[in-house]
Amino acid sequence: MDVLATGVQRDERPLLEAAFAGRHDIRCLETTLTADTLPLAAGYEAVSTSVNAVLDAPVLEGLVKGGTRLITQRSTGYNNIDLAHAERLGMTVARVAAYSPYAVAEFAWTLALALERRIVRAAGRTRDFDFRLDGLLGRDFHGRTAGVIGTGRIGTAFTAIARGFGMRLLGWDITPNPECEEMGMQYVELDRLFREADLLTLHVPLMPSTHHLVGTRRLAEMKDDALLINTSRGALIDSAALVETLREGRIGGVGLDVYEEEAGVFFYDKSLEVMTDDVLARLLTFTNVLISSHQAYYTVDAVEEIVAATLRNVNDYVAGRITDSTLIPRP
Repeated sequence: MDVLATGVQRDERPLLEAAFAGRHDIRCLETTLTADTLPLAAGYEAVSTSVNAVLDAPVLEGLVKGGTRLITQRSTGYNNIDLAHAERLGMTVARVAAYSPYAVAEFAWTLALALERRIVRAAGRTRDFDFRLDGLLGRDFHGRTAGVIGTGRIGTAFTAIARGFGMRLLGWDITPNPECEEMGMQYVELDRLFREADLLTLHVPLMPSTHHLVGTRRLAEMKDDALLINTSRGALIDSAALVETLREGRIGGVGLDVYEEEAGVFFYDKSLEVMTDDVLARLLTFTNVLISSHQAYYTVDAVEEIVAATLRNVNDYVAGRITDSTLIPRP
């Protein structure tokens, strides 16, 4: 089968090509699939997309007209896909049900540690031969409280690391995870978690019920010196409300690997362009904000799992199989 993979990173391309070699013909493009790039998919029965693809009704209709019948997204999240319309069009849609939770959990901790110990500021100073400690005073995580919102595989991995630091563990989820409870986690209401957490991390999917989960009210509940980490989905946080909170000095630090308007920005070189997103531009001015470009998942271990799952999705489509990665089965 001919497969088009879009939004492919340079490090990801050889892994995809090696996995598909001798099985299916795959064409890898760095370009993200949108209405503007839709003609590139013409003639491909299977299209593999990145999480930043815009798969709304018009794009899906264009894909079907071009002959596409399978969308296999190389991510766990799929909020960018209009599933109801895809089903009406008779398309098959699959995702990566799971990959290394450690990649994201460890990166969330990377952001937290870098913020708390002022690593970026310190590294910048020493490059200029400035070896003062002024403004670099951090805190121990040991003995403080970690608030984990979402205790699936990634949240559980984050919790295990927090336990290793000797932190008090608070959690929130629809259903408590026995594995986290065995590590000493106490499940509480969101109000209490926001009030008591010194380090708050988000690991829930983006749904209507979690959109802007962290807004003006929740931010006001946080401790003034607390850290907020988001490696899940950008729209879990109301970015405008976050800017206002930071401007008022009411939060210790923020680590973001995702941003609610990241599509068309993250994964691209925008260094020679004017930043037209005023909220993102403002966030980047705060010295206690650390933003990375959706790279938490980006380890060899995780990408190899994602590539293997993508190949399985294509094979399952051909064979008519339904798996835990199937969002819409083949008609």
